Amino acid sequence: MPEQHIFEYAVIRVVPRVEREEFINVGVILFCKRLKFLQCLLTLDDVKLTIFASGLDLLELKINICAFENICQGNAAGGPIAQLDIASRFRWLTATRSTVLQTSKVHPGLCTADANKTLVKLHNQLVL
Repeated sequence: MPEQHIFEYAVIRVVPRVEREEFINVGVILFCKRLKFLQCLLTLDDVKLTIFASGLDLLELKINICAFENICQGNAAGGPIAQLDIASRFRWLTATRSTVLQTSKVHPGLCTADANKTLVKLHNQLVL
């Protein structure tokens, strides 16, 4: 049996009108300390988002998604937060906030050494 590793994940959501607390799942972020793994997988369906929230600025949302991805990956384009260690980046990205781009509460799980496979599985179950 392959070795199991503890991971944490959260669902990434678009919340167009924060006061209504309605959202669409658009991605998943997964962190595994032991594997030094932090990645997100996102799928934006422009048609679905436009139907759900006709006033949503899709260009601004995509800019925020890019920032989220850059921070997750530790790219310099993510600014000073992207330069933190992966655990700190995960905690920052999953912190509670009242913006259009939010994450769910953090959930634990077990994965094999192929954390990306787990990320894809969660994305398929929770987003697609």
